[in-house]
Amino acid sequence: VQLVESGGGLVQPGGSLRLSCAASGFTFRSYYMSWYRQAPGKERELVAGITNSGGSTKYADSVKGRFTISRDNDRNTVYLQMNTLKPEDTGVYYCQTWNGRDYWGQGTQVTVSS
Repeated sequence: VQLVESGGGLVQPGGSLRLSCAASGFTFRSYYMSWYRQAPGKERELVAGITNSGGSTKYADSVKGRFTISRDNDRNTVYLQMNTLKPEDTGVYYCQTWNGRDYWGQGTQVTVSS
């Protein structure tokens, strides 16, 4: 199992970013996928999750209405569209799945600052 995140960067408050997570080594379309984040000095927290078909999603209260998780099962990729970004969204964003055990990507840094 390999998960590779991309798309992070530095953005001003109110801006947008789209994160991608390319998956390989397992039957991507069969598995629930999640995005987590970890801010400096804080524990890792769940940001969003999506079912294998993409038919159901869930979000942390702090990102509802601003972030959208989606997936493309033909491209083995899960996305996180982040709009109206705030400084408190700063952190390392990780892609995650469970396939007998937890699997994590290496993370991508998102910094929201003016």
